Amino acid sequence: MNIGILGAGQLGRMLALAGYPLANRFTFLDTTGQPSAGIGDIMVFESHAENDPGQLDAFLAKVDVVTYEFEHLPVDLVRAIEAQKPVYPSSQAIQVCQNRAEEKALFDRLGIPTPRYRLVESAEQLEAAARELGCPVVAKSITEGYDGKGQAVLRDPAEAAEAWQSIGHSRLIVEAFVDFVREVSIIAVRGRDGQVVFYPMAENVHVDGILRYSLAPMPDLDAQVQQTADDYIRALLDALDYVGVLTLELFQTRDGELLANEMAPRVHNSGHWSMDGAVTSQFENHLRAIQGLSLGDTAARQPTCMINVIGREGDPESILAIGDAHLHRYDKDERPGRKLGHVNLVAPSHAELLEKVRACAALLPDAPEPQFSFE
Repeated sequence: MNIGILGAGQLGRMLALAGYPLANRFTFLDTTGQPSAGIGDIMVFESHAENDPGQLDAFLAKVDVVTYEFEHLPVDLVRAIEAQKPVYPSSQAIQVCQNRAEEKALFDRLGIPTPRYRLVESAEQLEAAARELGCPVVAKSITEGYDGKGQAVLRDPAEAAEAWQSIGHSRLIVEAFVDFVREVSIIAVRGRDGQVVFYPMAENVHVDGILRYSLAPMPDLDAQVQQTADDYIRALLDALDYVGVLTLELFQTRDGELLANEMAPRVHNSGHWSMDGAVTSQFENHLRAIQGLSLGDTAARQPTCMINVIGREGDPESILAIGDAHLHRYDKDERPGRKLGHVNLVAPSHAELLEKVRACAALLPDAPEPQFSFE
């Protein structure tokens, strides 16, 4: 198949790399003006479909099926494509996931617990919500925010006016802080025939809103907690009649309860460990799903940790000298805060894995000290 990918960043790049052994070809439609995939056929889409249908027609003429690597896309564009070619996941998934209010409403409807929250439309309402929920609270833009952008933490209701101005959106969601033990994620894949497979849950370590480490499987995860996460994400997959990889980020509290934070309708940074640590990577399984192929085994081969390379790259020779280290570079120029690549480390035990993680982190400029909940 020739697979169309909306977006042309590192996730699209890794989808293509996983798809070439299946004899797939890839055409990227970049809507940002800054494509970085570096492979495949990249087309730059500079306007909405209704203003320049010729651009869209040229893309559609090349592809058999369409997917996407990020959810911040014009829904009208996705619907226009959907009218002519199969799109997986659907435009409904994008519409829900790019709007935090709709996403929370879906969680509520399906009985998936979340942190307490309020929707606000002014600085005054933000201040009132902060008082009602009890500070600290986090205020987030309803749309467009990711990797810590479009957010502000209020430690006092009096900070509402400043937070409102700094975020700069007309509608915010305000969430109570959660006394969590760790941040985790569950990734699942649903095929065209409704088959669902689940990856082991990963523990995620964020710094300043950006993911730095993901480790799976977790050595102290109760089987019932994994089952609960599986049930939550299956409910989402079925409600959306979803096809492809879906990610659900959660908080795990001290009593073992899981609270949903947000979901992403795509392959996800916290699933990169699967490229070298699982029988079938999230990228290959996503492509299998959207093509109607049988889904692959999601079991972990061994304990694995993914380390994001942010801002500046380390010395490849030193990193690759670590046993069972796998360096995935995105072919991007260095820039503060930019995701340049990741390293997957695999080991026969969690103790050996942690030794490797600390050794690798020491080789990466500005990498934070890795700290996991089970240590």
